[in-house]
Amino acid sequence: MVERLVPDELWVLFRRVVLPTENRRPQGGGKRRAGDREALAAIVFVATSGCTWRQLPPVFGPCWQTVYRRFAQWSRERVWARLHRVILDELGARGELDWSRCAIDSVSVRVAKGLLTGPNPTDRGKLGSKIHLITDRNGLPLSLGISAANMHDSLGLMPLVRGIPPIRSRRGPRRRRPAKLHGDKGYDYAYLRRWLRGRGIRHRIARKGIESSQRLGRHRWVVERTVSWLAGCRRLHRRYERKPEHFLAFVGIAAALICHRRLTN
Repeated sequence: MVERLVPDELWVLFRRVVLPTENRRPQGGGKRRAGDREALAAIVFVATSGCTWRQLPPVFGPCWQTVYRRFAQWSRERVWARLHRVILDELGARGELDWSRCAIDSVSVRVAKGLLTGPNPTDRGKLGSKIHLITDRNGLPLSLGISAANMHDSLGLMPLVRGIPPIRSRRGPRRRRPAKLHGDKGYDYAYLRRWLRGRGIRHRIARKGIESSQRLGRHRWVVERTVSWLAGCRRLHRRYERKPEHFLAFVGIAAALICHRRLTN
């Protein structure tokens, strides 16, 4: 189970962002520290299956309290964002990232309680959060973010574009700006177009009241497909985490798994 959820290739990349630690008691004795690979496999199982921490099966070895503490520690240290970036670097070095046309979109998720939540205007005002993402032409997530569900999509464009990390290229320096960015009518604002032009990014944003909605998905369908890939991480179907950094951690885990799947195919 551990080797299936965390294959050797993913474990090697994970070891590049998390150094092995050994907690030895000065007086000796005590229990041996649970392995990081077993804890990582348990976290991936929780993310993909959607089960609660208490429902974690004992097949992985460490108890659910240990797995949760390890998850909280790695979330504070931004391990998942660094793992996502390492995988993107490997994809960029192989020429698997296509910067010629990127797409931006968001998806809303229901929330029980917690911070960064708000009434969802598309879900009868029920409490929710929103996941924002930018993907490359192949649908690989480059930048991620979360917000309250009542935050307008247009407010997430600038932070997402700025949040794209400098990623290795097959030739030349690192890259962090797409050549062209596609967006729906939620991003149809003149100041966003000026801001993108100022950064040397061409834009293709649908215009309200002018363009038909029938052809809006002609090039943006890749980001819609990535949203469905994120839904494969069942922990994202409904937000149960009160802390937004924990919810963002599961989003980062899902993005890392999507990119790693492309890396191994």
